Amino acid sequence: MITETLLTWIARFISGASVRWVDSHPDTCQRVYFANHTSHLDVVLVWSALPTEVRRLTRPIAAKDYWEGGAIRRHLAKVFNAMLIDRTKIKVHQSPIDLMLREIGDTHSLILFPEGGRTEGGGIGEFKSGLYYLSKKRPELELIPVHINNMNRILPRGEFLPVPLLSSLTFGPPMWLEAGEPKTEFLARAREAVVSLKDR
Repeated sequence: MITETLLTWIARFISGASVRWVDSHPDTCQRVYFANHTSHLDVVLVWSALPTEVRRLTRPIAAKDYWEGGAIRRHLAKVFNAMLIDRTKIKVHQSPIDLMLREIGDTHSLILFPEGGRTEGGGIGEFKSGLYYLSKKRPELELIPVHINNMNRILPRGEFLPVPLLSSLTFGPPMWLEAGEPKTEFLARAREAVVSLKDR
């Protein structure tokens, strides 16, 4: 079956992704990488772009209904140690934020996509509140914005097989939730941090 190393090379081959770090660098410190959402391959692409020692401490957040849809997807989700969230059972007393914090403890990082779903036309939609509540409960976590470019053309919505094309992945400078910062302002600032990386 596919191993971590093989999956990493496959993801890089399919995407041809160039990876850049702008005012930041790979680190094993505990972080939340948050990116725009363009395709189901986004999870694997961001994860595979991290150096091995960072990657093994980083857990992507992924939709349970998609990644449990067949034996191959289930295996891949195990390979990249995804934390699968059941989007149909989100309740106040079963908060996915609490699950994430419990699972990462004091050592692991997360990869998440604050839009919640893919935005049509290649734009970046409004961010949902999860990133804010995650930061509010763990304000010391570094938040690293990530911009993914061109992946929506590699695996368009409704398609199963990817089409190899050049894409790019840009990691930006860290940010944090500021003391007393309103949710709306924080989410707008986080979204702008991702948008601003498009032309960097």
